[in-house]
Amino acid sequence: MVATREQLRNIIDVVDSNDLNVLYQVLVKFIPEVEPLPDEIEAIRLGREEIKHGELYTMEDIDWG
Repeated sequence: MVATREQLRNIIDVVDSNDLNVLYQVLVKFIPEVEPLPDEIEAIRLGREEIKHGELYTMEDIDWG
């Protein structure tokens, strides 16, 4: 038997609330991890450097216009 998405949704609906976290932990293992692109890694690195040097903007600094 091949399970369908609808069948899986129906199973989730009948799982006891106390067991939902266990079910979540199992299902999340099947979601592929996405590796960041080189430019994304560089942007993260630069952002961390700016934060380290206090070079950041707060929500109040932004002109939401």
